[in-house]
Amino acid sequence: MLITKLGEFGLIERFNKQIKLDKTVIKGPGDDCAVIKFSKDRYMLLSCDMIVEGVDFLRGDNPYLIGHKALAVSISDIAACGGLPQYAVVSMAMPKKTSLLRADRVTKGIFDLARKYKVNIVGGDLSCADKLIIDISITGFVEKKSLVLRSGAKKGDIIFVSGGLGGSCRGKHLSFTPRLKEARYLVNKYKINAMIDISDGLCQDLGHILQSSRAGAILYEKLVPFSKSAKGLQDALYSGEDFELLFTAGHAQAKDIISNTTMPFMPIGEIVDRKYGLRIIDDKGGETKPDKQGFQHF
Repeated sequence: MLITKLGEFGLIERFNKQIKLDKTVIKGPGDDCAVIKFSKDRYMLLSCDMIVEGVDFLRGDNPYLIGHKALAVSISDIAACGGLPQYAVVSMAMPKKTSLLRADRVTKGIFDLARKYKVNIVGGDLSCADKLIIDISITGFVEKKSLVLRSGAKKGDIIFVSGGLGGSCRGKHLSFTPRLKEARYLVNKYKINAMIDISDGLCQDLGHILQSSRAGAILYEKLVPFSKSAKGLQDALYSGEDFELLFTAGHAQAKDIISNTTMPFMPIGEIVDRKYGLRIIDDKGGETKPDKQGFQHF
């Protein structure tokens, strides 16, 4: 059997069945970060992300922005759990004929973003490959009261996003700003029940929240915000690489979030009973189910 028969998430599930965790692990596989016991008031967050030439970026893309993206996706994971990043290790594999200028531009993209977000690059590894591959592991910390996972969505919660969706493949996926400031604002000011960053498409990533929370959801087409590069609703629902926050909050919290003009967030739907699954309501009140998945590697 080929791995394409299982698909990306089937393969992950197969691997996860072999993992055994001890009591120091609060949350293992299945969220944006692993959550580890650390101190009386804080948890340690761990995450890793790999970006690969030909999959996550193209050979002709700006090398500085490739480096930027490599670290930004990891910072975005920390943000999705409500934490702050602090340490990272960087592994890179490059073709032997890579110019020193190109290598320097890639690492500058990483190091500049690390300085901006006060991330310490504390080590890594180098190897040779037929194409550029960057793998970054990141550690952060979150106050216990501020931790947000995918599993906390509750019936009646309002679903929000932090910005416009769609069209990221036309440039934003390399230059996006991790929503760390927005995430910290949310967890410090409100009770957020569930959160994820949108990497594989709105519907697919909302599906991860629904699966973890054992819930269903309704999305309203007219409320889904488009980015300037989006080519329509299908793009906003499925294309991914937006790295906006997708989160849920109860009605009382949602009312305050909607009325807040300091940092606007957009309501797009609500959490319902699990039996409804995920449904999309169009402008005429008609209901449909998502007609395709977001991005998968296999």
